[in-house]
Amino acid sequence: MRPAKGEQTRSAILDAALAQASESGFESLTIGALAGRTGLSKSGLFAHFGSREDLQIAAIQAAAARFTETVFLPALKARRGLPRLRALFAGWLDWSGRSGLEYGCPMQAAAVEFDDRPGPVRDEVHAHFARLEREVGRAVQMAVDEGHLRKGLDVDQFVFELIGIVYGYHHRLRLLRRRGADANARAAFDRLIAVSSVNH
Repeated sequence: MRPAKGEQTRSAILDAALAQASESGFESLTIGALAGRTGLSKSGLFAHFGSREDLQIAAIQAAAARFTETVFLPALKARRGLPRLRALFAGWLDWSGRSGLEYGCPMQAAAVEFDDRPGPVRDEVHAHFARLEREVGRAVQMAVDEGHLRKGLDVDQFVFELIGIVYGYHHRLRLLRRRGADANARAAFDRLIAVSSVNH
């Protein structure tokens, strides 16, 4: 069953919003900017999003959904435990490129833009990253339960270090333009696995 025209239009608007956020951050998302990018009228955009804040929240939700589709769902096809954790990490490194976001992860930008700005937009960003940490934690705990990582592992610390590797990768790749960022990230991940393994 094909989506209704209104749903197709909303989806196209959100695709344009994610491209805009990837390029210039969520603060650049305005009804006027998207009208120019999509060719729709401002009144047409207001029919889908009543305010700039509503637009930003919807775009953050769309980015989170795309991340799930691009990273988490494919990783679930891997065997439980460490193979799935490895698939999750690899997908996370590649996700912005595979999802067509040319200028990098928009959620990275949102985390910086809204970390100290209370309000509904920050709440949505916070909810995404809190959910992300919980899901990564479940994947790590599963690797412990499967005997791939040692019992008694501090899962929260592992998650902290894993996310730090991803953030460091984005920083070195997007800001510093270092060609070896991917290799650095994968080496750091392998080292984290090694010190967390049952034989360490």
